[in-house]
Amino acid sequence: MALKASPSEQAVLLDIQAIDTKLQQLDHRAKSLPQHSALQQLAVDNSELLVTLAEQKGVLEDARIELKRVESDVEVVEARISRDSARLQASSSVKDVAALEQELEALRKRQFDLEEIELTVMEKVEQQDAVVGQLGEQAGVLQGRMADLEGERDSATRLIDEERDNASANRSALVANVADDLLALYEKQRQRYGSGASLLRGGVSLASGVKLNENDMVAIRAAAPDDVLLCPDSNAILVRTGESGL
Repeated sequence: MALKASPSEQAVLLDIQAIDTKLQQLDHRAKSLPQHSALQQLAVDNSELLVTLAEQKGVLEDARIELKRVESDVEVVEARISRDSARLQASSSVKDVAALEQELEALRKRQFDLEEIELTVMEKVEQQDAVVGQLGEQAGVLQGRMADLEGERDSATRLIDEERDNASANRSALVANVADDLLALYEKQRQRYGSGASLLRGGVSLASGVKLNENDMVAIRAAAPDDVLLCPDSNAILVRTGESGL
């Protein structure tokens, strides 16, 4: 038996379809927020920057270890110079004095070389510390930008959610006025073809934008007002009103 529904009940489907279209648009807007792509790119940049920062921190740590080693070597040489200088002052042996003076000369040359190395390494540590500091600042700026974008995204998402909740509430109110069998057909056609209801305006089905041929129009004109018809082009429920051109 063909499905029957009053013209006014069928017309309610157009309002439901409008809401369903809006809900789809809201879902698309939520997925297409510009912050999403921007955050994805910033996440990549942040990951790369953190890797670089970790690498440069490793270089800095190595330089600091090297500096401690050189400083330790300098302290050892200084201690030996101090010890040999004291021995030299206390020695009365010409042979010992000559040996100590020779050793002190070698130690002072070693001290000079180590201090040159120490200065070079200190400069390296200072430069590397600056590099790490700059990278840390860049990471802070980037992460701050990410936090700002996340806030913008969340704010935009909340607005969309509010619109979605309002639309869903309105839809529920409309659905309550539609018979179960008519609503089931609407949902079936919408899920299958994208549109559940289509207004026939001036012989054109708005769901497809196609003007129906004369044979179809003859059949539509012959149908009773409460007959539930399907659009031959979009397969949506074809809703007829005073502007349908019948």
